[in-house]
Amino acid sequence: MITFISGFLILIFGYIFYSVFIEKLFSPDNRKTPANEMDDGVDYVPMSKNRNALIHLLNIAGMGPIIGAVQGILFGPIAFILIPLGCIFAGGVHDYFAGMLSMRNNGAQITGLIEKYLGKNAFKIFMVIVSIMLLLLATVFVYTAGDLFAERFLGVKEFVITNPLVLGTYLVILSYFILATLFPIDKIIGKFYPVLGIMLILGTGMVLVGFLIHGVNLQNFSLTNYNLHPNNLPLIPMFFMTVSCGLLSGFHSTQATIISRTVNHEKDGRLIFYGMMCVESLIAIIWAAAAMDVYSLNQVPQNMIGTVNVVNIIANKFVPLNLAFMVTIAIIILPITSGDTALRGLRITIADALKLEQKNIKNRLIIAIPMIIVVLGILTWAKLNANSFGFIWRYFTFFNQLIAIPTLACATVFLAKAGKNYFVTLIPALFYVFITMSFIFSEKIGFNLPLRYAEVIGTILTLFALIYVIRLIKKD
Repeated sequence: MITFISGFLILIFGYIFYSVFIEKLFSPDNRKTPANEMDDGVDYVPMSKNRNALIHLLNIAGMGPIIGAVQGILFGPIAFILIPLGCIFAGGVHDYFAGMLSMRNNGAQITGLIEKYLGKNAFKIFMVIVSIMLLLLATVFVYTAGDLFAERFLGVKEFVITNPLVLGTYLVILSYFILATLFPIDKIIGKFYPVLGIMLILGTGMVLVGFLIHGVNLQNFSLTNYNLHPNNLPLIPMFFMTVSCGLLSGFHSTQATIISRTVNHEKDGRLIFYGMMCVESLIAIIWAAAAMDVYSLNQVPQNMIGTVNVVNIIANKFVPLNLAFMVTIAIIILPITSGDTALRGLRITIADALKLEQKNIKNRLIIAIPMIIVVLGILTWAKLNANSFGFIWRYFTFFNQLIAIPTLACATVFLAKAGKNYFVTLIPALFYVFITMSFIFSEKIGFNLPLRYAEVIGTILTLFALIYVIRLIKKD
């Protein structure tokens, strides 16, 4: 329990002190934000700080802080330390600069920032990567939310697309995704997300209260149990690829840039971008603790360990039966409210690249219709193939962490050219070059090399990345 509490304290004091330090480096001021200067009633719409904070929390908190937590805790209690440390020194910094740099550049999406700070070649590469990642994420979140709902409320046991209940659930969720993608941000997202955000916090809070009522069986970290993974997965790079949301997630850059168009004052950014990342990290370690408890007591069938099905087992254990459904609803909210904004972010990203204004509904449909067709295609393929979830999720994980690197690199170039401490973004950027390259060169979905060779290649590529960033800094 001491290690778990230590993680709590790292998050609290990290936000109180380190986020202020990061904010001072960026130096927010009283200039007009894109929300006020470019209000178009669709994507650029001024909203209050608290509303933006709750919306952003739901945007970034997909299934990552749940799936990542129930898988990441298999490495042992070190997760309670690495998740909050990663949040404070990497994830929170990443999210803050993504949102704030976007605000300073007329609400530019992450690909637009990459083009400005890293060049056109990097823009072309990451335009493709961002598009693939957002399409994969939206698809996965249609059927993870659908399967959770069908299991809890419709009694479904076989989640095949030929089951009318399953197919109907998927189509309802996808229909909502379409509406949220097309409608002005303040009409659906702005109205309902704050309420759903409170439900998410309450649902996780009920699990935490359950710890106090029922007790919780948690290990403490020591040098002898730094990696307890049952399949002997290496802590580096696998932990940092397994746990993204709550620690560091490149997906957040695509969401922070959506909210950058609705923020009234630059000084609201610390709470909205850095603060909500800390809340997501808190959610992750609470679910990690709950998962550790049910795993240690053998309350999870072997075939469910590390899967989303652990959610219902945790809810049934720690929350009264008449309230357990609320926890499931809170968790179902997560993929739905990230999947819709994944498609919204992709629509905006493509629109910016094509320079196609979005005030006209026709222009929104021109981009949205092909996106939906692609998602339907991936969804159909995924449900007709037995191991598709693991396949898609691993590729999403790789692309997700890969996108965090140029976001941090953009912030590094920005800080360096402003004559400020750029090591706060350069160090985590280089660390994740090593992590993502070691992962893709060692994994079966990549080059399937022995880990020691993959780490050598990762080290070499990290040095090349450092040289590349130095050249960008010296340019101009």
